[in-house]
Amino acid sequence: MRDETAELLRVRVVAMNIDNFVVRPQRQFVEKYVEAKAWKQLSDDDHAELGHRIANLPSQQADEDEEAKRFDMLLLRTQLAILQAKPDFAGLKQKIQAIASALEDQVAIPAIKSEIMLISAVAGDEWWADVTVQMLETVRRRLRALVKLIPKGQKKVVYTDFEDELGETTKVDLPQVTAGLNMSKFKEKARQFLKAHESHLSLQRLRRNQALTTADLSELEKMLIEAGGTKSLIEEAKEKSQGLGLFIRSLVGLDREAAMQAFSELLKGSTATQDQIEFIELVVQELTLNGVMAADRLFQSPFTDINSQGPLGIFPPARVSLIVGVLAEIRQRAVA
Repeated sequence: MRDETAELLRVRVVAMNIDNFVVRPQRQFVEKYVEAKAWKQLSDDDHAELGHRIANLPSQQADEDEEAKRFDMLLLRTQLAILQAKPDFAGLKQKIQAIASALEDQVAIPAIKSEIMLISAVAGDEWWADVTVQMLETVRRRLRALVKLIPKGQKKVVYTDFEDELGETTKVDLPQVTAGLNMSKFKEKARQFLKAHESHLSLQRLRRNQALTTADLSELEKMLIEAGGTKSLIEEAKEKSQGLGLFIRSLVGLDREAAMQAFSELLKGSTATQDQIEFIELVVQELTLNGVMAADRLFQSPFTDINSQGPLGIFPPARVSLIVGVLAEIRQRAVA
């Protein structure tokens, strides 16, 4: 992450036009920090030069998204608070959670909907229990472009005193719309109920990646009924998720420690590169949020953001097969 940040800043310096009358007086410093070697190890003098000579110079590298840059700064301060054990971490965490909650309210926007699992996790408290610098970096990358979609303020309410005039009415059945709404509400009620009863043995077995029994599935179905689910809704959920265990796992996620343990053998006895560690961390985050993960997901963003070839560009083929095998095993343990 340090190297990536340094390269991000170096590229901004590279894009500075030395013919610009503002940049020209600082030409010697610009030319110095255009070189990658200048960023390898920064001294106190280097920091002073960058802060006083370089930071305020215009760059032709365009980044007009002010909201995204403010979000970058917020996440950077939070990462530093973790690394330096600063007391302002709690306040920074609350600000990030507030942004995530505001994004949750705009779930109708497709770009936000595609990241809603991560957004909902960040808005809650459980995700923050073992938060790492890399987890925050993932949030920064995936959500920075969405922050501008949060409404700047509440629109004024317009009151009227018109009376509605109703003409002849006709009853229209909209079965598909009703079913969709019912399923959406059912999933939310079930998620809240399961969270309130997370100490239940069968639910713990599911979250900790332990193989389920028929008795466990029976207990889990009873919990859904207690949450207000009807037989038809539960059957629909089973069908869409390819099993009751997989449906519930999608609501409660996989325990982070269990997800880490599942991949411990993969990196054991080897010297993992930074890209490999980051890749596995992203897989663990996905499992923590969604409970299961299809193998083809490994070849999509954010995994391809690390390497365009996904896991094949980071791991030897044999280890990619191991990752796919672990994902299949995690999925199978939720099926029973």
